[in-house]
Amino acid sequence: MLDATVRLWTRRFTYSWREPMRANGQAGADPAVLHRSRLEAFVVRARRVEAHSLAADWDALVALAGMPYVVTVLGNGEVHILQECPAEEVVESAAARIRPLLLEGDACSYLKALAAVGYFCRDLSHDTAWVKTARTEWRTRTEPNAEREGGYQVMLADTAAGWTAELDDRKLATAWIYGDVVHHDTELLEETDPFGLSERFRAAVPLIAWSMVKAIELLNYIRVLQADGLLGLPMQLFDREVVLTSTRWEHTARAYAAPVGTPPPPDALTPFGDEWVPVSGSTVLRHADD
Repeated sequence: MLDATVRLWTRRFTYSWREPMRANGQAGADPAVLHRSRLEAFVVRARRVEAHSLAADWDALVALAGMPYVVTVLGNGEVHILQECPAEEVVESAAARIRPLLLEGDACSYLKALAAVGYFCRDLSHDTAWVKTARTEWRTRTEPNAEREGGYQVMLADTAAGWTAELDDRKLATAWIYGDVVHHDTELLEETDPFGLSERFRAAVPLIAWSMVKAIELLNYIRVLQADGLLGLPMQLFDREVVLTSTRWEHTARAYAAPVGTPPPPDALTPFGDEWVPVSGSTVLRHADD
């Protein structure tokens, strides 16, 4: 008989700051240029996160980050627990958009962007305090080995075989992201296999939603700093296309045909040679599989 136990921890976090922020980059590099380039990368990625369908309803996204559930007392010593999540495919696409922000090695990582904000606001005590708190929050929630006082533990026991297993929600969430979705980490999948795909997904949903919330909050913070003239980022960065709003392409063009093997013009400025004949009349061309 397989027995599953979920233990909830109190969702409290203690904020602390022990490491000074510093620009990481090549020796002699202008730190302002380095931090500005990281902010540019973050803004583009965070705007993609902001445009995701899960973020369309802000209140719902914030609620999802806390993984709400309904407990109904049945009156016979048991309770009924109900949790409802978006479709896995929806969360999967959100995970793909948020993943680079989780990786400190990526140019657009959340922590690099946060360090950049700290650099440009280093003389502003209120902003510096906000950056410190946000950094601690992010590390506490996303790093697998960071100490924390919130979350839950899943414990399994097979009374017939005599084995037990336990993992916290953060490890299960990591396994879903890097085992089931963006990679196929066999070690993570093997470690979490007793808990199944459902437990991995259930743990990942609030982490993905929470990361989206924090990324969008930082994006809006950057927008305010930009408006105040503190960052000096290109204005088109906040308007350029970052997601496709339509996946239908329809336009008018000139078409040419030539015998198979005829080389095309070497570039877009070179006119077509005499062997290329304009397509005219009522000919309908269709690109399809042979």
